[in-house]
Amino acid sequence: MEGEIVNRVANSKLVTFDLEALYPAGDRILLDIKDWLYEGLILREKEFRDFVSKHHWEQYQDAFVAVTCSTDAIVPGWAYMLVASHLNPFAKRVVKGNLEVLETSIYQAIIDQLDVVEFTDKPVIIKGCSNKPVPENAYLMAVAKIQTVAKGVMYGEACSSVPIYKKK
Repeated sequence: MEGEIVNRVANSKLVTFDLEALYPAGDRILLDIKDWLYEGLILREKEFRDFVSKHHWEQYQDAFVAVTCSTDAIVPGWAYMLVASHLNPFAKRVVKGNLEVLETSIYQAIIDQLDVVEFTDKPVIIKGCSNKPVPENAYLMAVAKIQTVAKGVMYGEACSSVPIYKKK
């Protein structure tokens, strides 16, 4: 048929990689320990350990948890370790930091385990739009992993992509 519209994207070897599709289910929780400090600023070991021992850790079952202190308190490393040791039996992942650090950590683990064989010698587009909180660092990690095997890597959508990498 003359003048027929051909979808060249659908007919191409272009592979779309969507980081949002890798987003694992589970609550994301920011645990702020400031309330476990004297006046929100001073860690008193005995009182801190008492708060930790009486806290209901079951509420973090199957959640991803970022542990932080939102005040300018100087919190020793062992305090975060103590909190993590109580969270570990319940939470899927525990990090020190904010929710972006948490998401980055989650994606780092996922991308580290990613099998990129399907992208070998193919043009790959890393999908840009996402409705879930995919951290910007996940895109950097994805391109680093995919470019080791891909013919080329682009970013965006098939109709309007930006070239990122091309194998020489």
